[in-house]
Amino acid sequence: MLRIVIDPNTCCGSGECIKICPENAISLVDGKAVLDHKKCDLDGICIPACPKGAIEYEEELGGCGF
Repeated sequence: MLRIVIDPNTCCGSGECIKICPENAISLVDGKAVLDHKKCDLDGICIPACPKGAIEYEEELGGCGF
């Protein structure tokens, strides 16, 4: 299963992802974008909005580590 992740080391805190997210699933915490996975609908609209490329899809590992 895919999920969206935000790399806090790359995030510059511009807030562009927050402005574009229709689900209000992203917020700034200590100047970095943080994603609420429960609200995220995985549409990925935030990915190209990030000026630093800190947001991407990632394959989520199953419960057995596969």
